[in-house]
Amino acid sequence: MLNIKTYNAIAEEGINKFEPDQYRLNETDNPDAYLLRSQNLHSMTFPSNLKAIARAGAGTNNIPVAACSDQGVVVFNTPGANANAVKELVLASLILASRPIIEGAIWTKTVKGPEIEQQVEAEKKQFVGTEIAGKQLGVIGLGAIGAMVANDAYRLGMNVVGYDPYVSVDTAWTISRRVKRAHSIEEVLATSDFITVHVPLMEETKELLNAEKLSLVKDNAVLLNFSRGELVDIDAVVNALENGELKQYLTDFADERLMGVEKALVLPHLGASTAEAEINCAEMAAKTLKYFLETGNIIHSVNFPTVEMAFTSPIRIAIVNRNVTNMIGQMSSGLALSGINIVNIINRSREDYAYTLIDIEEIADDQIQTVVKRIEEVEGILTVRVIKNPTKE
Repeated sequence: MLNIKTYNAIAEEGINKFEPDQYRLNETDNPDAYLLRSQNLHSMTFPSNLKAIARAGAGTNNIPVAACSDQGVVVFNTPGANANAVKELVLASLILASRPIIEGAIWTKTVKGPEIEQQVEAEKKQFVGTEIAGKQLGVIGLGAIGAMVANDAYRLGMNVVGYDPYVSVDTAWTISRRVKRAHSIEEVLATSDFITVHVPLMEETKELLNAEKLSLVKDNAVLLNFSRGELVDIDAVVNALENGELKQYLTDFADERLMGVEKALVLPHLGASTAEAEINCAEMAAKTLKYFLETGNIIHSVNFPTVEMAFTSPIRIAIVNRNVTNMIGQMSSGLALSGINIVNIINRSREDYAYTLIDIEEIADDQIQTVVKRIEEVEGILTVRVIKNPTKE
């Protein structure tokens, strides 16, 4: 029986993925895994049995990923599960930046008198906007969300240019050939009427759009940030808005420096706030967690490599270790000393850590414990887990 501890309100569709005959939910403080949304784990001490943390969302800033890696805890997210929700908000914001719809609606509520229709018709000229068709949209970051924004903006009649030096092969297949490839961020900034940023927040992307970068934007350009607030230098944005170097800034990340700035439209953090996105994230997180706990296979991890191997043998040993030399040899030696044959093996590394799956034939429980103990004694081993294949029992 596996134990899961949940934090925050996880959509029922995700919770229901855990079969009651295999999983217990919130019955212990020493679970096999956490499933959460926004719960801040940075001040927490992880229990000894914790093997994984799955976040129902893309960002993992609320999780101490480095500390998890050092303890052999695999951290998962749900890339793309909320992509459509964010994409729709970005597209809506493109239109809000072009047409003063909000201002018009607010003004209309103030109109009074017996001839409201005539008053509204006479004054509507103050809310004349522009169309996005024919304008250029620059997309910085062509991951799941950026690719969807680029494709749909093109379908709305925009000229789209995208920049992402790290775009994956899978994503590349989904991007319309009509989306022009830019060779640098500078090219996007200098040529686009609208600029939207969709990159993960890392040390190298913090304040990616700073005063120097913003000085390159063309006249009357609009900047949209529905990815992470820290990707832009807010002081530089405010200065560019006040100096007329930037026409407008739209975001759903509130910052007190933006409050009261006329050309800044700040929404609540609504990017993934749809019923569909919450369900998608919960289901994806639950499935990913189950896949890992039941087979040892890793997908959608932010701190360990993707590792998948068909589970056809009776027993699988999943090992997390530091990425140092001769680890595979020492693991194999531990098995050889017990006369155990390796049926299949896969090893992958990611920066300072590595992950190994070893499939073996059926052996007695006492032999398994002996093998596990030998492997655990190898310097650099962080965790060793035995998974039994239920189809072979």
